[in-house]
Amino acid sequence: MGRNKYSQGEIGQIARLLRMKCKGNRLKQKEIRHVLRTDFEFNISDFNEPGKPFGPDELYAAIDRHAIQILDDATIEAMKAKRERDRQRDEEARLKAAEGNDQQTETTDWQQAMKEWNDYYNKE
Repeated sequence: MGRNKYSQGEIGQIARLLRMKCKGNRLKQKEIRHVLRTDFEFNISDFNEPGKPFGPDELYAAIDRHAIQILDDATIEAMKAKRERDRQRDEEARLKAAEGNDQQTETTDWQQAMKEWNDYYNKE
């Protein structure tokens, strides 16, 4: 799930990219969808019916039905900053948990374990 709150400027850029997507070939469409997801956190699937094309008209229809909200630039920038802080905090927590797991778990060489297994069961 991506964002559903954008500034008016972002909506204009997204609409421009959607127009380009509708005119482009398959590779260009894929590139544009990637830009929409990474730069704008805009996932077409969040606002579209599966199997139907999504262009600027559908974007404005999503705005009209309030699936997408338009906010002022300052609010959007504050929201982006908070999301980035949350991502960093989550990444730090993940790394800290991974360090804890590494210290608790002793890795075993599978060949050594197999040798010990065979030695144990073949000593009769």
